[in-house]
Amino acid sequence: MISVPKRSRWSVFVVSMAVVIAACSSTTGSPSTSSAPGASTPPASTAPASAAASASTAAGASAEPTPITGAACKSDAAVVKFWTSHRPPDSDALAHIVEAFNTANPDICVKMTIVPGAETDVAKLLTSIRGGVAPDVYMADRFTVPQRAAEGVLAELPASAASLSSQYLPFAWAETQFQGKTYALPFDTDARALWYNKDLITAAGQDPAQLDMAKGAPTIAAVTKIADAVNKKDASGNYDIMGWMPGGPGGGGNPGAFDQGWHYTWGFDYGGKFADLAACKVTPTDAGVVAGYQFMYDWAKAHDPQAVSRWVTTNLPPNAPAAQNPFWTGKLAMTISGDWRIAEQAKYAPNGHYGFTYIPVPKAGDPTSTWAGGWSMALIPNSKVADQAVKFMTFIAGPDGQKVYTKESTHLPTLNALLQDPSLYDPAHKQFLDLLPTAKSRPPLAAGAAYWDALTSAQGSVELNTKTPADALKEVQDAVQPQLDAVGC
Repeated sequence: MISVPKRSRWSVFVVSMAVVIAACSSTTGSPSTSSAPGASTPPASTAPASAAASASTAAGASAEPTPITGAACKSDAAVVKFWTSHRPPDSDALAHIVEAFNTANPDICVKMTIVPGAETDVAKLLTSIRGGVAPDVYMADRFTVPQRAAEGVLAELPASAASLSSQYLPFAWAETQFQGKTYALPFDTDARALWYNKDLITAAGQDPAQLDMAKGAPTIAAVTKIADAVNKKDASGNYDIMGWMPGGPGGGGNPGAFDQGWHYTWGFDYGGKFADLAACKVTPTDAGVVAGYQFMYDWAKAHDPQAVSRWVTTNLPPNAPAAQNPFWTGKLAMTISGDWRIAEQAKYAPNGHYGFTYIPVPKAGDPTSTWAGGWSMALIPNSKVADQAVKFMTFIAGPDGQKVYTKESTHLPTLNALLQDPSLYDPAHKQFLDLLPTAKSRPPLAAGAAYWDALTSAQGSVELNTKTPADALKEVQDAVQPQLDAVGC
């Protein structure tokens, strides 16, 4: 087994239950659930017409946050409302950071609320802004920041925060920018790999040693062969145990990735380029992106897309706690995932035998592939406690906050200095850190959230074999480029 600290995150979505943590006390909430990403809906008063026309209501956005407020803060402290869509165990680490800030700053009381959401699901945030009850600080998936800034959902940060650029990873800082202005502070980042269950692979008569990371990246064909040996079906022809699912569907059988088998994962793996920033163009019809979708189409066709969808619906329904992830319950042998699974394994499967290796490549000798994402801390416009909110943001996204989050959640920091701090990484986490220099990242676009949603919808139709990759991606091009043209890069 991999021996490590405690904690993790999900990137497969449909949050249907809200959990709230009173960050002013030691009280923490219980798990909410993850969900398929929903489409984004910009505020009618500020969004460009093209963006407003293309937006749709987020799936699974009906659940309401239920605050549980502690009494540890001073009664006259300035209250800063902090919203995140993260849930346990990641939210536990966030709560520890918030508590540390409140202790060090008794004149400020940060109250953290877990609100239903996903990468591009901001339905609750938009409703709160329109209703005059918005949070002050919002934890935004960083690649969506340019679009939210263009829509007027985020406030420009003061010069004191904007001057911190040299402290952060360049790609992470670039994702916080729109038209030369800073709208968020980078928080965490990560890297992706192929995780595998050694016991399931051995039981299928395969040798897990062939996936040893020291041997380099395995090929997609080799991993598929191992996975197919693991697959087990019941008398009705439904999958009981799956070897792996390289793409989706996502939670509840919705379009998207089961774990981290996203459109970006396979587009990057096949050498694809998703955007031409110099020309301010999205490029979903790039040959490498199309090849990545073609792989997902072909794999799904060979493994019965309806049967795969039924397996996901059974094994990852809405409201399932993280402990019921089929990778931890022995129903899935391999999955594309990230460094946060190190801490999650320690919490949910401490007696299992797991390993990880490079994301499989199309053919032997191809360069290894991974990508890095991450979240950020953003200020909501018209905050009545903007100064206190920015002070909290610089704390949680600074060395104090990122050290705690790196150790407890096993994500990677975005601060250059912390990337060089060996005390933050055990040997397993260090292997993910070593992947970071070659990691690609999602293009920072003012239509980035809309692009993600369109790519996700296309992935769903391709994996159901209802559309060809070429047709689905042409539709993405036609839908997103006008939105980008309306606001620019």
